Amino acid sequence: MPTLESRTFLLDFEKPLVDLEKRINQIRQLAEENEVDVSDQIRQLEARAGQLRQEIFSSLSPAQRLQLARHPRRPSTLDYIQAISDQWFELHGDRCGYDDPALVGGMGRLEGHPVVMLGHQKGRDTKDNVARNFGMASPGGYRKAMRLMEHANRFGLPILTFIDTPGAWAGVKAEELGQGEAIAYNLREMFRLDVPIICTVIGEGGSGGALGIGVGDRLLMLEHAVYTVATPEACAAILWKDSSKAPQAASALKITSWDLQELGIVDQILTEPLGGAHSEPLAAASILKQALVQNLEMLTQMNPGERRELRYQKFRSIGVFTELSD
Repeated sequence: MPTLESRTFLLDFEKPLVDLEKRINQIRQLAEENEVDVSDQIRQLEARAGQLRQEIFSSLSPAQRLQLARHPRRPSTLDYIQAISDQWFELHGDRCGYDDPALVGGMGRLEGHPVVMLGHQKGRDTKDNVARNFGMASPGGYRKAMRLMEHANRFGLPILTFIDTPGAWAGVKAEELGQGEAIAYNLREMFRLDVPIICTVIGEGGSGGALGIGVGDRLLMLEHAVYTVATPEACAAILWKDSSKAPQAASALKITSWDLQELGIVDQILTEPLGGAHSEPLAAASILKQALVQNLEMLTQMNPGERRELRYQKFRSIGVFTELSD
């Protein structure tokens, strides 16, 4: 159970649960001060808290899942890499004069096997977020990612990508440096790589910024992550000229893991600890590691040609539908 101290950032739908947890702590403290045995009452209240937690997190709306995906304490790419890898060595630079801190990557070992890992990196506080541009990568970030993936392909190393960005950096400078070209180049080149590629949406997967490292043989998604063509706020502003309609847009966009699995976009949903990945980050990392190892074992049994065909067919089938006539 998350402690009250860990709930520095309280989401609106968590308030009834937090109020109940505060009440339990107050009763426990009063009982200790007055040397009264209220263990039965506390057990009943804790059971109720567990039931309430289950009710809340099993019936979240798309907008509430988006809040969880953006939670400031949600584990980041570097958090997961450090938790799941036996060894990790970060590499820097795109060899064109830039090193984007919003997209990190390097070499590591997963269960003793060498791999290349890379992903978007958000900050923990305002200062860190500014330094990492809130996880919005520049053209240099996507070129760095491609450089690392080329390295992986050259030496036969599987590639693991972690997606967590509201979108690519949309500044004028990014356009001057070729943002669209950098992402498009990655999309094309990732289809031709021979090595296994597993992409995981760990938080917020937004637009082309997510797709720039999102072409893989398998697409995994954490339970409360989101994956969308545009943020609900942007969608609402475009369609209704009113960003306050973001919750309505979130439902219409089909951004949740369950929606995307039903549409055939996501291959596997990874169940998060009750309360979200930020409530038990080590447990969330263990779930992610197990899924990555299992999928790597499957993909390494295939030859490069089979993997490329699987990758092509996966993305070729997205958006296909059958129109029935009357």
